[in-house]
Amino acid sequence: MPDFPDLRMRRLRKSPALRSLVRESRLDPGDLIFPLFIVEGKGIKKEIDTMPGIFHFSADRLATEVDELARLKVPAVLLFGVIDDKDKDETGSGALDPEGAVQRAIRAIKRADPDMIVITDICLCEYTSHGHCGVIVNGDVDNDSTLPLLARMAFSHASCGADVVAPSDMMDGRVKAIRQALDGNSFSHIPILSYAAKYASAFYGPFREAASSAPQFGDRRSYQMDPPNVREALREIESDINEGADIVMVKPALAYLDVIRKARDSFNCPLAAYNVSGEYAMVKAASSRGWIDGKRATLEILGSIKRAGADLIISYHAKEAAAWLAEQV
Repeated sequence: MPDFPDLRMRRLRKSPALRSLVRESRLDPGDLIFPLFIVEGKGIKKEIDTMPGIFHFSADRLATEVDELARLKVPAVLLFGVIDDKDKDETGSGALDPEGAVQRAIRAIKRADPDMIVITDICLCEYTSHGHCGVIVNGDVDNDSTLPLLARMAFSHASCGADVVAPSDMMDGRVKAIRQALDGNSFSHIPILSYAAKYASAFYGPFREAASSAPQFGDRRSYQMDPPNVREALREIESDINEGADIVMVKPALAYLDVIRKARDSFNCPLAAYNVSGEYAMVKAASSRGWIDGKRATLEILGSIKRAGADLIISYHAKEAAAWLAEQV
């Protein structure tokens, strides 16, 4: 019988304690950011059909949710505003309303828990009647005329107490425009988390229903990134860093782990990844039918994003994942 090799890789896999001891990357609740959809009105907590376990909240219902996140040691939320179609217009002016849904939510969260990090999405798509991320000129999204509106939106959120602003529109130059607006109005301390490499993905469908933000004509492929491209993503990230981004993001995450890895290897700044609505919905749908173990699949997916190099993970799984991670301690 031939001799067995001296090296036996299974030795360090024998027990949970040994596996934990030599684990190469670790997922922690402190890595997670939980998205929240904020609607107008009062007393609202309504589950979103396409995203089981995720809800529309009115600002007055956020205190309990924030308290639960804090107990689970999830340190941050990302806010998206959802307004009535009748209140939308061509330029998304509702985004600038000082009493808008997001503005009121920021103040409500800060009253409930001053230590909760409030990140706000900076984009016009949820506020425009046409559903695009900027001003329409001659049937197309006009980059440069959109920038002042994004800067004003970021200033509005900062004025209400937002800790971080996160432009997701993919307009060229928006990080610089926002940085200048914040710096020129006593908000030089507010970081920018840039959706630097945001792809024109099929995985956004449930979000667009939840946020009522689907384009009313055409699509977003003229300003969001083409999925086959990696080198372009690195150029986008570098450009945003040069304009003043403090944290950069790759979105989506699961189909773009290679982009996350390339970004991690190329740039020495905090890196976020967005585990998006379609990725979440697939796990929930398969789990509900008994086709996969939802808990194990979720932690495996989030672990893969961390392993690829993300420092921060925005995920609709954040709350349940934090609870599961606490059970492992």
